[in-house]
Amino acid sequence: MSSTQATTVSTAGMRIAILGAGKMGGILLQAFLSSGLFPREQVAATVAHEARALALREQFRVAVSTDNLQAAEQADVILLGVKPQQMTDLVSSISSVLHPGKVLISFAASVKTAAIEEAAGCNLAVIRAMPNTPAMLGAGATAICRGRFVAAPQLSLAEKIFSTVGRTVIVDEKHMDAVTGLSGSGPAFLYIIIEALAEAGVHVGLPRDVATLLAAQTTYGAAKMVLETGSHPALLKDEVTTPAGCTVDGILELEEGGARVTLIKAVKRATERARELAIK
Repeated sequence: MSSTQATTVSTAGMRIAILGAGKMGGILLQAFLSSGLFPREQVAATVAHEARALALREQFRVAVSTDNLQAAEQADVILLGVKPQQMTDLVSSISSVLHPGKVLISFAASVKTAAIEEAAGCNLAVIRAMPNTPAMLGAGATAICRGRFVAAPQLSLAEKIFSTVGRTVIVDEKHMDAVTGLSGSGPAFLYIIIEALAEAGVHVGLPRDVATLLAAQTTYGAAKMVLETGSHPALLKDEVTTPAGCTVDGILELEEGGARVTLIKAVKRATERARELAIK
């Protein structure tokens, strides 16, 4: 699904509820309002405790409560943001107000669309999304997959929703565990790389704040080069690596240290763990 198609989907008059407005739910709530995708009067959210509901009401000036059933009943699109082990119980608890005209979008890791469909008890659209934490700054990566009853416009709607916090891709559900291992866990792996680069800078004499800034900005710039040039990372690497220069010596150290293989193994292991945790 292209982003052009996603932008043609209208959200005019559409009511949306975020059930479980925790960290990611709060990020999405703020993104909806700041982007203008949904006006305040069309947005609702729920949390577990009234004190938290009051704080969010004051912060965002939207309807926030502890009543999942009421919020779900009034919404056309329901985002499910609770913990994976709570997901099917939540959907079962609101099943009496669900019908095929509504759309459920889950962003809980490892919960399959079939499990949500079964808990819903009717043939409604269930979409699964896996955003990551850089969504906080509008730089997230979100993969989206469809359940059995999802029509193309509904998938486009999900793409438009998550485009407010970064880039989106559409994948088959069989790839969602790999997405969790790569882009879901990936920021943690990259923070370790940035930390290591900064430590290396300190080791060779740079002040820590300068080393950290250079490491982070270099990582950001390299990622932007990949995204905006469309060039393969290997080609971009070759552009930096001059014959008999400094970079090639550094690359040899990385290869001898197994950096490439270690990163591959990290993503593979995180993917395997996502499969182990899957709620079918």
